[in-house]
Amino acid sequence: MDGIMVEEEEDDCPELVPIDTQPSCPAEQIPVTIITGYLGAGKTTLLNYILTEQHSKRIAVILNEFGEGSALEKSLAVSQAGELYEEWLELRNGCLCCSVKDNGLKAIENLMEKKGKFDYILLETTGLADPGAVASMFWVDAELGSDIYLDGIVTVIDAKYGLQQLTEKKADGLINEAARQVAVADLTIINKTDLVNEEELKHLKDSVRSINGLVKILETQRSRVDLSEVLDLHSFDSKDGANLAEKLELVKPTAPHLDKSILTVTFEVIGELSEDALNAFIQDLLWEKVICNKEGRPMTVIRLKGMVSLAGKTHQVMLQGVHELYELNETPQFWEESPQINRLVFIGKNLDKDILQQRFVSTVVLSKRQS
Repeated sequence: MDGIMVEEEEDDCPELVPIDTQPSCPAEQIPVTIITGYLGAGKTTLLNYILTEQHSKRIAVILNEFGEGSALEKSLAVSQAGELYEEWLELRNGCLCCSVKDNGLKAIENLMEKKGKFDYILLETTGLADPGAVASMFWVDAELGSDIYLDGIVTVIDAKYGLQQLTEKKADGLINEAARQVAVADLTIINKTDLVNEEELKHLKDSVRSINGLVKILETQRSRVDLSEVLDLHSFDSKDGANLAEKLELVKPTAPHLDKSILTVTFEVIGELSEDALNAFIQDLLWEKVICNKEGRPMTVIRLKGMVSLAGKTHQVMLQGVHELYELNETPQFWEESPQINRLVFIGKNLDKDILQQRFVSTVVLSKRQS
């Protein structure tokens, strides 16, 4: 693994220019993309690529805890007398950059003073961080939510060591970090594909899809990607309504492919739903954890997505959940199909489709017709 770390740390340091600290006029909401992945997968290389390439996009990048001796750390002083010290630096290609040693929220608050100088924010998490927990903070911080919105979660995977990381066993049956990062992702970037053969790559892609049946997979070398594939994902807002509806129709349930069995469960149910009963169902599942599988183990949902028909509403309603937090948002799309088909996707551990669907139909659906 040492060789991998060296590859990431040898990236050239971005060229810096003085920053104009005059705040600009207020802009509309700025999208935030969370970049996560195991140490060595290529996160730093991806972010350095974004910071140094000429791509005509104004992106603010928040780097989380540079590694010892990293080229970027030499140019960015982040600690002063042991205290956290943040300084936003403007790069030649129009991007902004800073480093933090916390979850990045403070850096984003400081960044809002420079509105008008950037159009996107990329937030890096540490290799072992749970990106779902970071994502949740954008939902619960109402003040921050007026300035920014969560655009999506991108997980970078090492083509050579990814499968080994995904299958690593944790004590007490805990979900390993690499699998959790895939489960919560909207986009995965399998990096360093030149280091594996086609069969190994296929095995890794199958494993990723077995965990998250909704996720999009990009393949790359040296973390070079088309930024249009990474930005403007709209994974958490109603603009994704039509796109999500199409994806939900295509998604297939997955069988446990790895030892600890994070998997995707999906079902369709015809009929209108009671909004109150739907909230009670979701809260029993996410908060109370009283819905168990056949072995009596509580079902753990890491990511939840759906398009549902609520009684009294003519528009499709998007359901989004990460860990214990969830949202129901009305989309601009009207229901074109009749009768309306509710489609739900659950990604998590100890999931049982039959029990989930039976509970949903018996408690939430107003007209008890089932597809």
